[in-house]
This record gives sequence, structure tokens and C-alpha cells, in this order.
Amino acid sequence: MSFPKTDPTQTKAWKNLSDHFEVVKNVKMQELFAQDLERGKEMGLTWDDFYLDYSKNRISKETLPLLVDLANEVHLKKAIEAQFQGEIINETEGRAVGHTSLRNFDQLPSEVKATLEKMKSFSSDVIHGTWKGYTGKAITHVVNVGIGGSDLGPDMVCEALAYYRNHLEVRFVSNVDGDHVMESLKGLDRETTLFVIVSKTFTTQETLTNAQTIREWFLKNASEKDVAQHFVAVSTNLQAVTDFGMAPENIFPMWDWVGGRFSLWSAVGLSISLSVGYDHFEQLLEGAHAMDIHFRKSEFSQNIPVILALLSIWYNNFYGAESECIVPYSQYLNKLVAYLQQGIMESNGKSVDRNGHTVHYQTGTIVWGSTGTNAQHAFFQLIHQGTKLIPTDFIAFRESLYGNLDHQNKLLANCVAQTEALLQGTYSTSVDNNFKVFEGNKPTNTLLIKKLTPYSLGSLIAMYEHKLFVQGVIWNIYSYDQWGVELGKKLAKGTLSAIESNDISNVSNSSTQELIKKMN
Repeated sequence: MSFPKTDPTQTKAWKNLSDHFEVVKNVKMQELFAQDLERGKEMGLTWDDFYLDYSKNRISKETLPLLVDLANEVHLKKAIEAQFQGEIINETEGRAVGHTSLRNFDQLPSEVKATLEKMKSFSSDVIHGTWKGYTGKAITHVVNVGIGGSDLGPDMVCEALAYYRNHLEVRFVSNVDGDHVMESLKGLDRETTLFVIVSKTFTTQETLTNAQTIREWFLKNASEKDVAQHFVAVSTNLQAVTDFGMAPENIFPMWDWVGGRFSLWSAVGLSISLSVGYDHFEQLLEGAHAMDIHFRKSEFSQNIPVILALLSIWYNNFYGAESECIVPYSQYLNKLVAYLQQGIMESNGKSVDRNGHTVHYQTGTIVWGSTGTNAQHAFFQLIHQGTKLIPTDFIAFRESLYGNLDHQNKLLANCVAQTEALLQGTYSTSVDNNFKVFEGNKPTNTLLIKKLTPYSLGSLIAMYEHKLFVQGVIWNIYSYDQWGVELGKKLAKGTLSAIESNDISNVSNSSTQELIKKMN
């Protein structure tokens, strides 16, 4: 099954959408709601414990069917099946994109099943104190050492599921900034700390530098033979990990068909399993799989990830909106946006299409945001009265975890009020001066979820994974390579050599030359 390679701008659907945009581009959402009293109900979608309200968008009843036509004409259904069937859809790197296989418990690959069993057993040993440090004490602290997908996903999930944590304190070291590393080690007891080193190839500069620094710190009070009791790895490079001093049985495998941005579902999620227990980790995977089924099987007009992606295309490619904001009304999700920034912008930040041609239309959107209600007192002014069009996703949970109804009601009231204010503004009302005029007509989606659980979090993360996939298919780009990131890694080796040797003879750029001079 070949992966589709259709230029979206050459489709009949794109032409129809362009014509439709000229008709509706100046229509006010306030007028659409006034004309159709059932709009809120008709543009809502219920799935499982999720309810998506997409009625507060600059779309008429004709818009979504036209967007679905575009999805059909670029063969989105064929692309979805190619991914789920394990085709080599990451053609520039010759890889399948199989992260959905990590959470399908009905058809788990044998190597995945074995790894999950190993994670379950290991997590249980550490949590229950069976795993001992080199002096016979149980583990109390876990430090995850990784960067990018080996850090952002596990860190975000551990923070999001803090309510479900056990007694282990889990920390994350990612930045090669030495101050960050030493600050993260502050107060740790070598005798009771476990380090999880996450690097697929065990060659990533930042991760290896941090791991070696931590190893040296550990060996100030311990011996080489003690390393095996306090360091485990998630990697494919058995030899390098063994040379580091880790026991082969303490290595958790990764696979070529799982991209870093989507690896939290694999052994990269070991720190999650340690933090909240394997059972909760498995519920996270099950929630993601439920969203996988919804995405794969549902009609596009009733498909949450597809609808969100099509609306994003509508604003990015027709309205010219360059960014989109995500605002979760839960402080537990304060690291969700940073995680999604990598997933979305590293995936769809591309300017060459799947045919090898330079694209002549906009692709990846800029993703940003923060948690409500904090965000309301920070950047919401720009969205309300600024000159930029910024479509915004609001995410809220009907029930709080601790059951404080007063706080939860006020939190939800703020969430709904902001979407109403962005819609309505001061439209059709009189104000005493121009400074208080709010145009309104600002588009939002509201995703209301029953409760923040490992299961619902898994579904939420998978929802955004599938959204970015749909965007990439429609834009005709390869979402799963990352050549820009690779270039930066390559150049860093050269500049490091120049800094360490104080020799700029091989540095051609005068700006870089002057910067290196100032560093020495």
C-alpha cells in the first residue's frame, strides 16, 4: 500500500474551499448563532467521556463537509490504514510509524509484550522495595535522564498523573546545562537513588554527557560494581550500555519503528510506570488505544482528531492564522503544551512535500499556551483584543480529583466564560469608549472530559497525535522525520571542538567566530 502524495492545492476540494472562504470570511459567528439556535447542539460531538464543542468556529454548515471532501480527495483513509498496518510511511528514513502498536493489547508484537512484562516486574520490585541499592536500602528517588521525546513525554505524564503517584520521587534531567544537572542532584542520596538513562542509540550528546556526570557523582561514594544497582537503560545499544557499567538484564529495548516524539508508550515510559505503578501505565496505553480505534473507524464528520485537524487547516491555510493556542484548565497539565510543541512542530515543520517539491503553501502551525486560569492573567488580552487570529483549544474536566466543588465550579465557569467572551465580545452592546471594544468572533474549541485519569490522559495525548498526522497527510509532508534537528546536532560537534581548542580556523562564519572568541 503506497502512501498518498497529493498536492492539496491541486484538488477540486481546495478550489471549492477557496471559493467558499470568499463567501464566509467576513461572516460573524455571533450572526451564525443568532440565525441557528441549535448550532451549539449540532456542532458538538460525544465520544466515550469526551465532549467536543466546535460550534464557536468561523464555519457555516457547508464548511465541514467541504473540508471532509479535501480529506477524502487526498486519500486520508488510505493513509490512516497504511500507518496502522505498519507500512513504511516514514519513507525518507525508511521506517514504519508504529507507536499505535505499542498500546493495542489484542495484537501486541511479541517483543513489546515481553518488554511490558519486564517493566511491570521491575516497577513492582522498585516500588515495593525488593530492588535494593548497593548498601541494601530500598529506592526512594528516581531520576530520568534523556532529552526530547525521552524526556518531554514521561515528564509531562508524571506531572499530569501526580494525583496517582506512589512514594517514589521522580525527577527529570534533560538539558546539558551543568547547573541544571547539579541542581537536580541536590539533596539526593546515592544509596537510594535509581537513574534511568534513556537514549535509543546511546550516542545523544546531551544525554551521554549528563549520564557521565551523574555517574562520576555517584562514584564519589560508591564503586564501579555498584553502578549496576543504580543505573538502568532504555536503549538499543547493548554494548555501549554494558560498557557504561549497567547489567545487560537492566536494559529495556526500544525499536526503530517508534519515533522519539511518540515513545512514551514504550519502555521510554519506564519512569511513568515507576512513578504511578505499572497498572496505571497500562491504563494510559488502553486509553490511547481507545482513541486509536475511534480515529481509525469513525466517519470523518464524527471523528474528533480529524475535525480538529480540518479546522486547523481551515485557519492556517485560508485565514492565514500562523499559531494556535492550547489552554488546559487543570494545573496537572502544565507541561502538556511543551510536550505537544515537540510533537506538532517537530513533525509538521516541513517545507518539502512528499514528492520532493518545495511547498508553496503554509504547513506547520506554531503551538503555544499555558494552563487556565493562569493564562487569563497573562496572554489572553492578546487573543481578545489583539490583531492576530489565534484559534484556541480549551480543555477542561467535569470532575476534580480531590472533590472540591467550589474550586471546580469556579474553574469551569472561567473556562466557559472565556470561550463566550471570545465569541461574543462586545458585539451588539454599547460601550463608553473604543478602548473597551471587543470584536469577538474569536474561534475556540472546547474539549470537556469527565475526569483526569490515566485512561483519559492516554486518549487526550493520542487525540493530538492523530490530529498532527491528519495535518501532515493533507499538507503532503512527511511528519515523522526530523532532519532539521539532525543538522543542529551535527554542527554542535564542530562548534564544541572550536570552543574546547580555542581554534576558530575551521569556522567559516564570522558571527560564529566572534561568539566563540568571546567564550574563551
